[in-house]
Amino acid sequence: MQIKYITLRHMKMRMKKPFTTSFGTQQDKEFILVEVKNTDGLSGWGESVAFTEPLYKEETVKTNWHIMEDFLIPLLLKEPITHPDQVSERFAHIKGNYMAKSALEGAVWDLYAKEKGIPLAKALGGEKKTIEVGISIGIQKSIDQLLQVIEQHVNEGYKRIKVKIKPNWDIEVIRAIRQKFPDIQLMADANSAYTLADVDHLAKLDEYNLMMIEQPLAHDDIIDHAELQAKIKTPICLDESIHSAEDVRKAIKLGSCKIINIKIGRVGGLTEAKKIHDLCQKNGIPVWCGGMLESGVGRAHNIAITTLSNFTMPGDTAASSRYWEEDIIDPEVTVENGVIFIPDRPGIGYEPNREKIEERTLFSKTFRP
Repeated sequence: MQIKYITLRHMKMRMKKPFTTSFGTQQDKEFILVEVKNTDGLSGWGESVAFTEPLYKEETVKTNWHIMEDFLIPLLLKEPITHPDQVSERFAHIKGNYMAKSALEGAVWDLYAKEKGIPLAKALGGEKKTIEVGISIGIQKSIDQLLQVIEQHVNEGYKRIKVKIKPNWDIEVIRAIRQKFPDIQLMADANSAYTLADVDHLAKLDEYNLMMIEQPLAHDDIIDHAELQAKIKTPICLDESIHSAEDVRKAIKLGSCKIINIKIGRVGGLTEAKKIHDLCQKNGIPVWCGGMLESGVGRAHNIAITTLSNFTMPGDTAASSRYWEEDIIDPEVTVENGVIFIPDRPGIGYEPNREKIEERTLFSKTFRP
């Protein structure tokens, strides 16, 4: 793989509606779009999923740019690579900064698949022709409004409903949902809003037949989660706590969870995501793909990884139109009755629209060997 240049673009896209979680509300999404072009003129695309503020994790758009420009890109351009797996090996001595690493590695994976003339899903070892997807719904102004939003998405055919919860927006909310929708696949995402002092309170969720509660305790914890899982019936799913297959090994050994959410950016890229998938499969732990309000480029990477066999639960990869008036890929990601059909074109399978990308670019910089 002969890289001719790498371009970073600082993007800004306005979401259709504000998205609220336990740690804040977001309306505009800023992110870094990565283009890696080879000497034959093919381009691979990746996306940094870091936010502008360090609320989900410590990384931000600005820190990702700094790490990529000053450390990762020089390493990537230092000498040719023959396979994307070598990217994570080359980056290994740089501590943390998983989202920055993932953005570059994802672009290399896309380029590699295009050079081979195969879909990214196939390059990763995926075999599914379709994937089931769910929807993630932020905290609403009222329970009635939330029920209306859920009804809309249930009618659209989404296979699983995820709702954000936080203290004082939890048990009553889940009870109301179950009263109106007794049979839907339902899960709650706490985004680290609780502590072990809330064990008895969280145990009240057991009667509502949830698929899981996602990351109820601290963002960096696997010990207290093990204690909580031993005391509640609802399966715990770990998200923020997991950065690597090694983290997963420890969580499984401790009994910290029964399900793992794999976010490509959070774990440092597709190569590590595959390792986590394989380890979970070996240990009977189902996985699913979480979302980070991605544009179409990041959404396409999520679709590709979800074709692996142990992604047995619907992920967060909703249609482009769920978040954007207009996405930056052609065609946009569409969902039919809760299902996405896997594109069979080489690479990510969706073509980045350069005109739309330029309209939303705040700043760009190109790096050459």
